[in-house]
Amino acid sequence: MKSKYAIALAISMITMGTFAQKDELKALEKALKSTDDQMIKTSLTNAEKVLANATDAEKAQFYFLKGNAMMLLSKRSPDKGEKLLQASKSYQEVVEIEKKIGKSKFTPQSQSSLVEVQNGLVHQAINDNNASRFSQGTLKLYEAYNINKKDTIYLYYAANGAVNGGDYDTALRYYDELKKMNFSGISIQYYATEKTTGEEVSFDSKTERDLFVKAGTHVKPRQEKTSSKRGEIYRNYALILVEKGEVEKAKIAIAEARKSNPNDASLAISEANLYLDEGDFENYKRVVSELLIKSPNDADLLYNLGVVSSKANNNIDAEMYYLKAIEIKNDYKNAYKNLAILRLEADTKIVDEMNKLGGSASDNKRYEVLRKEREKLFSTVIPILEKVIELDSKDVESKKTLLNLYSILDLTDKYKTLKSTMN
Repeated sequence: MKSKYAIALAISMITMGTFAQKDELKALEKALKSTDDQMIKTSLTNAEKVLANATDAEKAQFYFLKGNAMMLLSKRSPDKGEKLLQASKSYQEVVEIEKKIGKSKFTPQSQSSLVEVQNGLVHQAINDNNASRFSQGTLKLYEAYNINKKDTIYLYYAANGAVNGGDYDTALRYYDELKKMNFSGISIQYYATEKTTGEEVSFDSKTERDLFVKAGTHVKPRQEKTSSKRGEIYRNYALILVEKGEVEKAKIAIAEARKSNPNDASLAISEANLYLDEGDFENYKRVVSELLIKSPNDADLLYNLGVVSSKANNNIDAEMYYLKAIEIKNDYKNAYKNLAILRLEADTKIVDEMNKLGGSASDNKRYEVLRKEREKLFSTVIPILEKVIELDSKDVESKKTLLNLYSILDLTDKYKTLKSTMN
């Protein structure tokens, strides 16, 4: 039997441990009120050392304080993204612990802070992707998705980031998650035009947009349904499998997706694209024929078929699809723009041949023929680019190309007029 002394000693040790935990938590709370980052870090380390013996309630308090500490440090530290990741995990730990013990002392504040953390992670991920730090961006986007599993769009962006970074195994894992939830990415985008600038801007919600319209600062409210992202998901998924040598598995994946989503044209286009990449022209034509029979007047479908054909260097079919899309939808800017780009590809071959010519009489004669071919080509492209600019006066890229064509053809007046619209 244990002596009274031993029992008393054990009780004393437990009490001392409890006091130590509470003291360290108080010290951490005090440190958070200071601007001394080193004090905060030291207090965190000290509190973490005694965490093993802490009660669940004390652990919840510690992780809440740690989340707050990481939020503070993220605003004063160059590794903001890493601090936000730690804040996210800490706040989520609070929610899990208090859910288990049936309390919610720190949960409401943690959940509120997680909204801010999520926004910060997404912003940092955008910076990472812009700087080609795809692996870091992917990690942050996936954590943003973990904060709220309803925000599935962040999982989609994380998968794309993994693809861009060449981390195909991670991309496959994320795409599998998206496939299981039958993610489409279809949403409603809300727009209105700002009165003072005449510029159309987008809003996060209909409510927000309508408030600005009601206030009189914005006019011409409209909304637009985004296209399905399933085709892109399955296409990337299939391309990764092809890269890994699993071509048949890729074809099966897209075929199964089409069965589940028979009306999603983007999936059919991805299947056609896969056959085209594999040189399986028979199946490519079969899928395309099915699409056109089902939706012969779908301008978006025709445009996408143009893109697919262009990627396969089938410029004749690509031009045909772009022209059909324009015939159906006369203000289809991207179809005009891609048609212009497609036609200008021929100029590269002409210039290459011109540069190889010598100074003989026959070469000079050939040079003159090629020069006239260029002029004829440019004369067909100019009206197309003029239409692009008519539809989008802020398309600087198209304006620069058009200025170059005007210059080559000595269209001085048109050059000056267009140049005057550019800064």
